[in-house]
Amino acid sequence: MRVDDFQLIDDSGIAHRLYYYKSAPAIVLMTQGNGCPIVRNAMPGYRAVRDAYADKGIRFFLLNSNLQDNSASIAAESADYGFDIPILVDEHQLIGESLKVTRTAEIFVIDPGSKKVVYHGPVDDRVTYQTQRAQAKYSYLTDALDSVLAGEDIAVTNVDAPGCIVNFPERERRADHLKISYHDTIAPLLEKRCVGCHQVGGIGPWAMSNYQMVKGFAPMIREVIRTDRMPPWNSDPGIGHFLKDKSLLPDEIKTLVHWVEAGAPRGEGPDPLDIARTPPADWPLGEPDLIIDVPAFEIPATGIVDYQYPVVANPLTEPKWLKAATVNVGSKQGVHHVLTGTLKEMPADGKASETRWGASVGGYAVGAESQEMRDKMGSYLEVGGATGMQMHYTSFGKAETDNSRLGLYFYDDDKMPELIQRSSVILDVSIKIPANAARHKESAYVEFPQDAVLYYAFPHAHYRGHASTLAVRYPDGREEIVLSLPKYDFNWQRQYEFEEPIEIPAGSKLIARYIYDNSDQNPYNPDHQVEVLWGEQSHEEMLFTAFGFRWKDETVANPKDEYQAQLRAGRGFGMLDNNIDGVLEKDELVGRVGERIARGFVLMDRDQDGALSMAEFRAAMTALAARSSTGG
Repeated sequence: MRVDDFQLIDDSGIAHRLYYYKSAPAIVLMTQGNGCPIVRNAMPGYRAVRDAYADKGIRFFLLNSNLQDNSASIAAESADYGFDIPILVDEHQLIGESLKVTRTAEIFVIDPGSKKVVYHGPVDDRVTYQTQRAQAKYSYLTDALDSVLAGEDIAVTNVDAPGCIVNFPERERRADHLKISYHDTIAPLLEKRCVGCHQVGGIGPWAMSNYQMVKGFAPMIREVIRTDRMPPWNSDPGIGHFLKDKSLLPDEIKTLVHWVEAGAPRGEGPDPLDIARTPPADWPLGEPDLIIDVPAFEIPATGIVDYQYPVVANPLTEPKWLKAATVNVGSKQGVHHVLTGTLKEMPADGKASETRWGASVGGYAVGAESQEMRDKMGSYLEVGGATGMQMHYTSFGKAETDNSRLGLYFYDDDKMPELIQRSSVILDVSIKIPANAARHKESAYVEFPQDAVLYYAFPHAHYRGHASTLAVRYPDGREEIVLSLPKYDFNWQRQYEFEEPIEIPAGSKLIARYIYDNSDQNPYNPDHQVEVLWGEQSHEEMLFTAFGFRWKDETVANPKDEYQAQLRAGRGFGMLDNNIDGVLEKDELVGRVGERIARGFVLMDRDQDGALSMAEFRAAMTALAARSSTGG
């Protein structure tokens, strides 16, 4: 049986793509279900096999396709029973269906080379219904793996496996899948979720212009859905709700895949996609009050394009309150995302990356061409300085010139906003990713000195970014993940705006955690044999999460710039406090920033307890900033 590629999120919130492990001698899956005694009793044997082959490169997973289980209950079962093997959550049952799973505790040994199942059955014959042997008589799994490693044929390839029956209701509905209506169901679904990009002149490489086009690409549609490459929305669907969410709903995923697997039937009725389309408006919010031209850029026909960081002088002659922005991209296929930020002065070299920016003045991602402030909120733009931009271009088969434009919308002078939208970043310039490290972890945080409300977050890394989370640790010690990217995708970055803004009490930490993949299995990795440090180039790496918020007691009439200064003054503390305990020990002062802090450690440690508190750190940074501003 051939096994097509897929990607699933495990019980810890990390995504795994099956053939990411294509260099492994074998990939082993054991089906799991909460509450199943066969699984619970078979796990010690499965774990023992995993441990015995730990140095052979074989990958081991569990697969849960149970209708009645979910990510939370699976994680709880894993914790209760010490399942230290990743459990892949097949919430749509599509993977279990395609593997022809019938019971839990079934083993599937997959040969990544042939992409076929080479052994199917139990771990061994030790565990069965309501009884167990002291020792196994037949060790089916180890025999199969030994044969794989020796390059020999497996003697026993299929054995009936005892286990709890897994209910796959869609198997009984195969005939109904043939009746899924292209006219009534599939075309409207594609129109809603996909056609915005997949149209003539859109960023999608092909246009969903009629049934024949869709049918021709139907196997590819199935593949990119199973591997979670499309739609380009990377947040964990089980964590948080976001505005402009471009993901497919669970029922939509199942409907599309089952329709494709049924042969993509046409059915009756006219073709809803075969229509003349009006190009989208350049300015969906109306004519902007100010248009800033992005410097033209020649996108090559092929190859990797490094991020571009053009800077444009600020043309404002008087301060304004920004209420909305739209990026009108020139090359619909070539521009993947745009970030912007204010600069207090024009850089001498005409370049400035996002680490030097102030407030955002708009951005672009697929389906998020416009950004509007929440009701009664605005962002203050001063006269002078410049606007910095990060332009992410991708080649698409032919050369093209991009002439994008940034449109800004201001509040009228007689109708000012009441609330101020602020922005800041969590970053760590001390990151150090070892060579060949497949899952290297780094973290940083900021601590809010006053009550705030969080509106959006924008995680950012480079080619080695693998996964990211954003969590709030409240003053009582409780921690809540508010955004999770189980598989970070450098090619599809965006701002995630919370549907319901998040209350952040004073003293809370906003923690950004990143996992980096510096292994040779990462297809985007420029060089897995080098240690990687912080840097602005794509072959270097970043831990950078921008976020938008407001101070709860701040208004336009009563600004609290001192709060912003306190937040900024503590940023370095959260960069260095690796164990996130709220105290900086001397052994945490690493990297260039840490070395500078270490030189002044004794003076900063006011209570002489041998460690720095956040209050001590902020006081020192505030004093340093004051001396710098006065030339002292």
